[in-house]
Formats: sequence, C-alpha cells, structure tokens
Amino acid sequence: MKSMYRAVIIIAALVLLLPLSARAEIRAGSFEVNPYIGVNFFQHSQNLNTAPVFGGRVGYNFTKYFGIEVAGQFIRTNLNDNLKLDNTEGQFGYPMDRVDLYFYHIDAVVHLIPDGRINPFIVAGFGGANYSPSISNGGGMPAFNVGAGVKVWLMDNIALRFDVQDYIVTEIFQETYHNIGVTAGIVFAFGGRRVAEPPAPEPTPEPAAEAIEKGRATLDVKFDFDKSVIKKGYYGDIDNLVSVMKQYPETNVALEGHTDSVGSDAYNKRLSQQRADAVKHYMVQKGGIDSNRLNAIGYGEERPIASNDTAEGRAQNRRTEAVVEYLIKK
Repeated sequence: MKSMYRAVIIIAALVLLLPLSARAEIRAGSFEVNPYIGVNFFQHSQNLNTAPVFGGRVGYNFTKYFGIEVAGQFIRTNLNDNLKLDNTEGQFGYPMDRVDLYFYHIDAVVHLIPDGRINPFIVAGFGGANYSPSISNGGGMPAFNVGAGVKVWLMDNIALRFDVQDYIVTEIFQETYHNIGVTAGIVFAFGGRRVAEPPAPEPTPEPAAEAIEKGRATLDVKFDFDKSVIKKGYYGDIDNLVSVMKQYPETNVALEGHTDSVGSDAYNKRLSQQRADAVKHYMVQKGGIDSNRLNAIGYGEERPIASNDTAEGRAQNRRTEAVVEYLIKK
C-alpha cells in the first residue's frame, strides 16, 4: 500500500516537473490507452478493508467532446479486522485470508473543456463485478459506474489522468453496494486529427529608398477530386506568375499544395505534394524558371480555406496556391 501511495505522489509531481505542451487538446478520431492505479473505499456494509486498485482503459474519441472506453480493474482486499467472526468465514461467505474483486465496464466519456492543456470530463457506464469468493449464487453481478475526472497534458500525446468514480454493484433482489475508487494514471494518445496551426506571417522586407510601389502576384490552381493534373484553364494564370518571376529575378516562390479531407492523412499528404510538384514542373519545363527558385510543399488537408462538409467547400480546398511580393523600383 505504501508503494502505491508513493507512485501516486510521483505521478502528481510530474505535472509540475515536466515541460508544458505547446499544444494540447482532445482530438477527434484518437485512441487512448490509460493504465492506472489508485485506492478503493468499500461501503461499510461489505465489511471489506480499503485496498489498492490496478486497472487499465482503452478508449476512442468520436469527437473532441464525446468518446467511449472499456475498462477493467483488479482489487485484492480482506475482511475488516473489526468485523471478523470467530468461525472460518465472515459475512457474505468471505474466507478470512483475502477477497479478490474484478470490475469490468464500458463507459461514455464527455469532455467538458476539450481544448487546452487541462480537460475536465464526466464518465458513466455499465458492466459487471466478480467477487472471489462469490457473494452471489450466479458469480458475476451487474454493476454501474459514474464519476468525474481531469486529464492534464504533459506533451502532445501524453497526459496524466485523475478519476473519482462510484462503482455500484447490485446483488439481484437483495442489496446494492457502493465502491468509491480514486485513481491516477498516464494516458497515451494515438492518431486523431490535429487542428492546423495558422501559417506564421512572413516578414516584410524593408523597401529600398528608391522603391515607389510594392507589387504582388498570386496563383490559385484548382484540381479535380483525387487528381494532380493541371487543367488547361489554369495555364494562363501560371504563365502570368512565370512572367513576374522573369521580370523580377530576385524573387523566389513557395508553391503550396492542398487537398480536401477525403482520404487518410498520409494519402492526402502525398497527393498535395504531387499537386505542388505539377505546378513546379510546368513552371520549370514550360516557363524556363530555375527550379532552385521554386519550393514545392504539400500540406495535405491541414490548411482548408472552406468547409469540408460540402462539395463546394471541398472543391475550394483542392488547390495549389502561391504568393510573391516584389518591389517596383525607379
């Protein structure tokens, strides 16, 4: 028991000692694995001593607000010394040496504040409980659980989790027992969709003394679904950008490829790179621009400019774009 309390103290200390995450949140589509330890307090009528808890959870977040998880935990305790009888068995037929309990359940989790480093949540679920030796003729008994807790993110995919839950065990047609569990553990998160960071603004160069005007040229090439072939209607737009780059040879251009949200993150990353490369290839082969002046970057679905929930929005997001600014001098 002392070693378990020591582990809880060490886990809590990590909140203060480890560096804070630059960006932390509950991500839609993410999986979470959560081993934990804690303490269980039994309802007095069960005549069982307070005991350590060892368990684990596996969960999936459908959205950043709502997820489900399955959990199981093990408790080993014994009959309360003050309530033991003179015979070989205590109340409910427990042997005098020990009692093993297994709780297993599936829960709904609602994150109240899913964005940021600290995520409070509420949880409720149902499952079963097994006492060994059994206190029910059927062995397992139905159980329900309700509680609340908080996740504290230490880095992008690792968090501490603290719970207080009431595990309510029902002995059919007889009695209901409450078991209060206080637990702490580590959450390991996998996958999910990150919210894209807005691009950092590029520094504006100081105009030369002789500059009288600032010029700006843009490019926005749209693509068909799942394609990286430039449509003929955009050749003129690309040629205009080529003309500007030839007129101002000191300019370099970043060609940024993008996709809609259909498909996996990895596939969309490759497709967006192919779209950026297609425009670069045209500007080098047809326009005669030195390839060293062009930087093709694929961002996948990370930087939408319209909603991916509509066909029109997805069409706007399937693009390669570029912006170049230059100084017009006397």
